[in-house]
Amino acid sequence: MTDSFSPQQPLADMAELARILGHHHRLILLQHIARGELPVERLVEASGLSVANTSQHLQQLRRGGFVQTRRDGKRVLYSRSPGPLAGLLDALRQYVDYNHGLIRQLLTDSEQQPVRLEGISREELRQRLQEGGMTLLDVRSAEEFAQGHLPGAVNIPLDDLEQRLAELPADQDLVAYCRGPYCVLSHNAAALLRAKGFKVRRLEQGFTDWQAAGLGVETSE
Repeated sequence: MTDSFSPQQPLADMAELARILGHHHRLILLQHIARGELPVERLVEASGLSVANTSQHLQQLRRGGFVQTRRDGKRVLYSRSPGPLAGLLDALRQYVDYNHGLIRQLLTDSEQQPVRLEGISREELRQRLQEGGMTLLDVRSAEEFAQGHLPGAVNIPLDDLEQRLAELPADQDLVAYCRGPYCVLSHNAAALLRAKGFKVRRLEQGFTDWQAAGLGVETSE
C-alpha cells in the first residue's frame, strides 16, 4: 500500500486558508465575531455590508473553519472557532506593522536623498497613460501578474529587476507598482531604478486600489 500523502499538501492547505482570509471584508467580520457571538443581522449592521455579501463571506469563513454556528430559535449565531485564530490574526497584524515600518524608513531615507521617491496617484496615472510615453512596471511575482495587472504593464519581479534593466526603455518615464499602499516592492524598485539613472515614480495605492475602483485590468494565460 502506497502512501498517498504529498509533502506539498500542507502548503496547498495553507494557500487555501490564506485565500479565504484574503479579503478585507472577511477580516472585518472576524474582528467583530472575535468580540463575541453575533447573529447575521448584527454583523450586517457592524460591517456595513449587504445581507447577501455578509452571508457569502460568513460561509467562506465557516468553510475554512474560522467560525462556527449555532441556532437560537430562528436566528443563526456566529462565533469564533476554537482553533488558534487569535495567534494567526496577531501574526498578520505584526507583519503589517513590520511592512509599515519598512515604508516609513524608506520614506525617511528618500527625504534625505537628493532625489525623492515621488509617487503618482491613480487619477494622474490614468491621464498620463492617455498621453502616452510612459511604461508601467509591475514588480510583483509572475503568478500575481498573470492573475491580473494594469493594462499594458511589463512584469519584472523585484528580485530580477537589477539583472533585467536592459529590458526597460531609457527614454520613457517609468511607473512602478505592486499590490497596495503598504507593499514595499514598488518603493524598493523605484529606489533601485533612480540609482541606475531611470526617471521613475511609484503608483501610490497599487494594483488593489486600481482594481477596486473598477478600472480595467488584464490577465495572462
